[in-house]
Amino acid sequence: MNNAKRILLIDDELKITRVLAAYLAKEGYQTAVAHDGNQASRLLQIQPFDLILLDLMLPDISGETLCSTIRAHYRTPVIMLTAKSDESDILNGLQIGADDYITKPFSPRVVVAKVKAVLRRAQSDHLVSAPVSYGNGFLQIDFQNKIVKRKGETIHLTPTEYQLLSVMAKAPHRIFSRAQLISFALKDDYDGYDRSVDTYIKSLRSKIEPDRRKPIFITTVHGFGYQFLGQHDSGEC
Repeated sequence: MNNAKRILLIDDELKITRVLAAYLAKEGYQTAVAHDGNQASRLLQIQPFDLILLDLMLPDISGETLCSTIRAHYRTPVIMLTAKSDESDILNGLQIGADDYITKPFSPRVVVAKVKAVLRRAQSDHLVSAPVSYGNGFLQIDFQNKIVKRKGETIHLTPTEYQLLSVMAKAPHRIFSRAQLISFALKDDYDGYDRSVDTYIKSLRSKIEPDRRKPIFITTVHGFGYQFLGQHDSGEC
């Protein structure tokens, strides 16, 4: 069950969340439920998700606003759930970052089918777009051979340090929460304390940054986590 895809279902209608969670569970998905935007934001900060089902009519914030916020910080696919069947409303949702939409009322089987299709598409996009290397005048990463060089000199990274760097460098400018880095990179090395990520990042910075006190590659995004900026030029390089 550890490899099960994780779905965040954001909807204030209890009947809908119960039914959808049950159908998704039958298909092997793990589902977390949020009944408003604030609850959803908290869940997104503490654990990673593979897909988000988002109702556009929430009690505390509009689904459009929440979708825009999600898209600004995460690349997680979003499927809109909407009672608005007007074409302009649907187009607006897609324009602000939703990957697909489902109009209410809907069949739970249709939702499950859409979830499967969007996840397949996301996986395909990830495989096609994954880079084979990264490089500038200071830092070079060969993802195929797992070699990292600093100013032309090969540097030794532990397997965990390399995995952290690889995950972030393959998605420059994407913000990763600590929970996501634990899920994607630490796995067996996770000690149950999410701040352990900070220790690994500190060690990694000491090896790859021109000045670990003023990082230009791996930066902290306060309140969210870390991101790899992929600087191509630096006065210190």
